[in-house]
Formats: sequence, structure tokens, C-alpha cells
Amino acid sequence: MPNNHIAFENKDYYIELGLNIAFYRKREGMTQEMLAEKSGVSRSHLSAIEAPNIIRPFSMEILFNIARALNIAPCKLLEFRE
Repeated sequence: MPNNHIAFENKDYYIELGLNIAFYRKREGMTQEMLAEKSGVSRSHLSAIEAPNIIRPFSMEILFNIARALNIAPCKLLEFRE
């Protein structure tokens, strides 16, 4: 199944996750380029993850790497506002 068919039901979670990553990245004073390099992903992939108009599924490994690069527990990225 192609990636563009994933997560219609979970679309809002992907958007919130991307917004959380952007929030913590900015809080740390990091650019997308800096976070991408520190977490081992391309800047374009990170940009797509953060973009609220793009649904970009990614692995738990990337989630853990991003959290580590941001100096936060991975669960912080999954705390969604109601």
C-alpha cells in the first residue's frame, strides 16, 4: 500500500506530532537543518514531518532519534492537545 494512503484515520495525530517536533525544535533554538543532522534524517524529510499539510509516516527509530536530539523523552512528542 503506498504511503499516501496511510493514516486517513490518524491524520490529526501526524499533524500534532509534526507540530510538537517543530515546537521542541524551536524551543531548543535549532533549525530544521540542525535537528535533521543531529537525528540522522534529511532536512527535506524532517520538513515534511513538521509540515501540517503533509502526512509523512516515519519509524519509531526516527521518533526516538529526534527526541534524543531534542533532549526530551519520546513521550513528550506524543502528548496531543484535545
